[in-house]
Amino acid sequence: MNYETLYTAINLGVMPAWALLALAPRWSVTRRGVHSFLYPLVYGGIYAAFLIAAIFFSAGAENASMTSISGVSALFSSPVGVLTGWTHYLAFDLFVGAWIGRDAQARRIPHLLVVPCLFFTLMFGPVGLVLYIAIRLIMRRGGLTLDEEQR
Repeated sequence: MNYETLYTAINLGVMPAWALLALAPRWSVTRRGVHSFLYPLVYGGIYAAFLIAAIFFSAGAENASMTSISGVSALFSSPVGVLTGWTHYLAFDLFVGAWIGRDAQARRIPHLLVVPCLFFTLMFGPVGLVLYIAIRLIMRRGGLTLDEEQR
């Protein structure tokens, strides 16, 4: 399997979860699939496989490290490095999107306000989270804490 095919496959793999969060947030399939450890485990395994390939099988870039900007740039200069980083983004953005979905339901935030937050979380990660937190603050449905007691 080539790198482009892997990239496409890992991208397509998260799309059903995002669709369920946006279109069927209360459906039992969404709860059992998206709000479970299924996606984090699968994408964590994919991430670990890419990381192992890069570290132990010389699939990573030369001079790659996380101790300098040039080292991080080198990490992303190889296809395996890009796939590793991209899988990391996909896994964490989906985790945040699922949290937004659960938190919004618990705080009774209208789903039409949540959908743009989900879109921006999928596309731009932290921007979607900031938008959701702003909506929570504006609607007075929770402060800047993750404390569940404020629900």
